[in-house]
Amino acid sequence: MDILTLVGLVAGVLVVILAMLANATLLTFLNLPGLAIVLGGTFAVTLIKFRLSSLMSAIRLASRAAFMDRVERPDELIREVGALAMVVRKEGILGLENHTTDNVFLQKAINLCVDGHSPELVEEALHHEIQQCSERYEVAERVFRGIGESAPAIGMLGTLVGLVQMLNTLDDPSSIGPAMAIALLTTLYGAFIAQLIALPLADKLQLKAEDEMRNQLLIATSIQKILQGENPRVMTELLSSFLNPEQRDSLKREQGA
Repeated sequence: MDILTLVGLVAGVLVVILAMLANATLLTFLNLPGLAIVLGGTFAVTLIKFRLSSLMSAIRLASRAAFMDRVERPDELIREVGALAMVVRKEGILGLENHTTDNVFLQKAINLCVDGHSPELVEEALHHEIQQCSERYEVAERVFRGIGESAPAIGMLGTLVGLVQMLNTLDDPSSIGPAMAIALLTTLYGAFIAQLIALPLADKLQLKAEDEMRNQLLIATSIQKILQGENPRVMTELLSSFLNPEQRDSLKREQGA
């Protein structure tokens, strides 16, 4: 579980709530018509921009990427594929038949190899999987960036609605307050949704996509080298380009030990 995402979300909401409670109550900031304008308008705009299936898929992917899925460190993957290379070098490709791993992409690559497919077909299948995964993340990111763009704009529309209502009822002082509440709170709701939920999730999806693509490319490269009969130590050295300097130094120390 990505605890930092939850911590950041809770901390952001708490900061806003504490600011609200400084000189008022939470009910002061609750305006159902304004909230309906922002939520309903944002949802409507999102449906215009994207298919419903894309929206639901984006929500599921964002939930997993932000709160549940753990992206493996590349140095951990290099150690694992290095061990696989040693097995293949000693026992042949069928030596991987009983090997299982928690990494779905690596497990698929192993199954393709054990089934006896040609290196070209294995490479094509893996790169197709990488492309499809990249597209799923891209669509999900676009959905949340679209929400982040739409919510403040809908909030401004709500503000204009409230101002028009207020100007039309200046002769009735009792109606000025509710109209002004809609005018101000819709902007608040739109900014809250965009800045504390939608845009941070879009950025998180982008980072998770980059990490996932890097790991999948590392695995695809390592499988290709294994099928070519590359020396495990040489393969590990080639894969070290996926590591940052600290991880690279740690891996070199392990190999030298």
